[in-house]
Amino acid sequence: MADEYYTIRDENQHLIQVRLRRDRRLRKTMRWERLPDGAILVRIPLRLPKRCIAPMLEKISQELDKLAQVSSRRTDADLQQRAELINHKYFDGKIQWSAIRWVSNMQSQLGSCSQGGTTDGHIRISDKIKSWPEWVVNYVIAHELMHCKYPNHSACFWNELRTVYPLTERARGFAAGIYFKTGQSLEDKAEE
Repeated sequence: MADEYYTIRDENQHLIQVRLRRDRRLRKTMRWERLPDGAILVRIPLRLPKRCIAPMLEKISQELDKLAQVSSRRTDADLQQRAELINHKYFDGKIQWSAIRWVSNMQSQLGSCSQGGTTDGHIRISDKIKSWPEWVVNYVIAHELMHCKYPNHSACFWNELRTVYPLTERARGFAAGIYFKTGQSLEDKAEE
């Protein structure tokens, strides 16, 4: 069955493309996620009546508004500005995320990017790297931005990251040296 397309508005009245896909595996509930291009993919039960679609889209619009409010409270303004510069310089402004902030509770990871759910597109960067060289911190941000496009560390992920951020291998070497000094491995800990 072909996808159906709809449009909803967010709290700022921006239009958001919605791709509706009927899913045989779903019985009662819907699932939705933001796609890398900013559109929303909504999976619904195969036999959901058409009359239920408009209220469901309204509910998603309300959830997006709530998420935007939460995201604005969870975003570090300086880090957001830095990520926007990296996005424009290395990704032509094509990457979209919901929030980015420094966190103090990361023990072994340098950063993380949430996929799906209420924290979809939330990027967290370990505050332990604040004193690292700017180009290494920029790599960690670029790495997490790339996860908005590729959820895992696939060959496509690494190839594109190395292409768009030329200091990738140098930054990974720096981080590996720091981890080596503490008796840890970058591959085991930092890039899970």
